[in-house]
Amino acid sequence: MLVIPAIDLKDGQCVRLRQGRMQDATVFSDDPVSQARHWVEQGARRLHIVDLNGAFAGTPVNGEIVASIARCFPELPIQIGGGIRDLDSAHFYIDAGVRYLIIGTQAVKNPGFVRDVCEAFPGKVIVGIDAIQGKVATEGWADVSELEASEVVAQFYGMGVVAVVYTDIARDGMMQGVNLEATAALAAHSAIPVIASGGIAKLADIVDLQEASRNKDGGGILGAITGRALYDGKLDLRECQAYCDAEC
Repeated sequence: MLVIPAIDLKDGQCVRLRQGRMQDATVFSDDPVSQARHWVEQGARRLHIVDLNGAFAGTPVNGEIVASIARCFPELPIQIGGGIRDLDSAHFYIDAGVRYLIIGTQAVKNPGFVRDVCEAFPGKVIVGIDAIQGKVATEGWADVSELEASEVVAQFYGMGVVAVVYTDIARDGMMQGVNLEATAALAAHSAIPVIASGGIAKLADIVDLQEASRNKDGGGILGAITGRALYDGKLDLRECQAYCDAEC
């Protein structure tokens, strides 16, 4: 299982939100490239980047910063989400050297777009599913639908989607622990591997997810995204990844 540090971009800065609220942001760095370098030096094998402004605007806003990170660390797989709602945006990121595209809002509102991106960029597409109280949210978490996460994911079987990032919005940035039950249930019932996100606060959360990843039903748990816990020093990236490597 991969432990994946997160960089959330708002107005050109690295921030962490609480429960997706743009007005409740903590700035951790005004130099995203240096922040990416820090995680690389700590042994990151993949980087999760979200363009928060882009998620609300519906188009990339911090795209040039993401491109700069990709240029500086060409061997580092980067997955980017936030505002990818047309093929031009997808082309921009792939041309910039980003490895994976996370399709969130469009995956819910226009599933055919996911097929189009999968066809244009085979092996590059991740679907982002953000849920609150079990219901899928879109538009930067501003709109909550009546759809269950498993319903949305099932639409993409056979399209070539390589993973699903599942975020529990209520846990995100709150340091209250991962929603293990919901994440493990989605992984067990999905044919696509799941990347857990939201609430990871301590090594015990990584241990629980690693243990759940042993379940061979469904696509399993591929990785865990963590942000605030790393920035606050509650988690050590090297220690967490070493644990996962030893237990795989």
